Order: sequence, then structure tokens, then C-alpha cells
Amino acid sequence: MNLIEGLTNFNLTKQEATLYVLLLKAGQLTGYEAAKQTGISRSNTYTALAGLVEKGAAYVLEEGKVTRYTPVAAEEFCRNKISRLEEIKEDIIQQLPVFTSDVEGYVTIKGEQEIINKLRNTVLQAKERIYVSGNLRLLELLRQELTDAITRGLKVVIIGDKSFQLAGAISYGTTKQNEQIRLIADSRTVLTGDLEDAEDSSCLYSCKRNLVDLFKEALKNEIALIKLTER
Repeated sequence: MNLIEGLTNFNLTKQEATLYVLLLKAGQLTGYEAAKQTGISRSNTYTALAGLVEKGAAYVLEEGKVTRYTPVAAEEFCRNKISRLEEIKEDIIQQLPVFTSDVEGYVTIKGEQEIINKLRNTVLQAKERIYVSGNLRLLELLRQELTDAITRGLKVVIIGDKSFQLAGAISYGTTKQNEQIRLIADSRTVLTGDLEDAEDSSCLYSCKRNLVDLFKEALKNEIALIKLTER
């Protein structure tokens, strides 16, 4: 992800993000110095610097008649933002109606990031077992969630690249070049599809028993084939 684009996810405008990066490099600057170094107009620079102060990304240093700006450390700024979002999340959850994600039917999830989010959340919400099949990149994206699942005492079965190692998991090594992903949680939910088309990718998510059973059988057959090949 582009650095400036990444910072906009923390509620900074592009100009604010640009100036924040500059402040981190310089340590402290006046509005005039910041405008000169970035090429942003002085009026927009002062507006953006004021925005950084208001959003908790910078402090004001008063030195006589000269006003200088100094950045809040990146780790502190990001942590404060995330902490505040967690507080807001808890408040929202308490007020919103309760919704179960076990939708009866077939749900299409579009976009690589949305698919990854659903994969991660499905693993996080599992209570007994996880079966996952995917290539090295996809498994690495799920490493933390799979590790947490093992720590919680879940059975984790991985069918994927031989180089992917995860302590506590039952692994079946094979060669997977494509971006196809299959995940079954608690023999109750299934998510399948591929991420080859990036933001145009799509996956199917369902709690339908017949589909879950179908994919359980497919994964069993894949495991049997791997064992046979190893012999």
C-alpha cells in the first residue's frame, strides 16, 4: 500500500499525510518551511498543519513569535486512533440490533480485501475445527488467525504449500500455484473461490449443509491423493 494512501485510512487528508511524513523526517518545521519543502500553498499548508494538530498527529511548539510543528510518533498516533475506534466499535455494537451471520443461502463476497476479511473472521469465530486449502501467499495471510485458533485448542488442518509450517497444525504439503482458497469451519460454514482477479475476485460463502458436505468430501479426497502420492 502507498504510504500516503495508508495514512488516509487514519482520517488524514492527502495533504495532511504528506506534511505528517515531512514532519517525521524533519522533527519540527514552521508552516513556511513546510510549504516551501512540499510545494503546497501556504494557506493549504497552515490548514493541513492545523488539521494534524486537531487529529492528534502533531503538536504546536511556541517559540517566541514563531510557531513550529512537531509530529506525534507514528506508533503512538496509530495506536491512539485504533484505541479510539475500538471504543467507538463497542459503543456501536451495544446499540445496534443483533445479527447472526449464519445466512441460509449462498452469499457472494466480492473484492480481494473483503474476501480476506471474511476468511480471517471465519477462522476467528470458529469453535472446534478449521480445514483450509490454499497456496503459500493465502496461508501466510491467515497465519496469525490460524495460530490463534491452535492456541484456543481448535483442530487446524492445512492443505497447502510444503514450505508453509505452522506448529500445532496438521499439514499436508502439496504444490498450489493458483489463488484458489477453500475453508471449512466447524463443519458448518464453507468459503470457496479464488483471488486471482484482485479486486474483481469473488468467493462463495454458505452454511448450506449440502455444500459443506460436498467440500468436506473434496478436501478428504485431496488429502487422500497427497498421501497416495507420498507413498
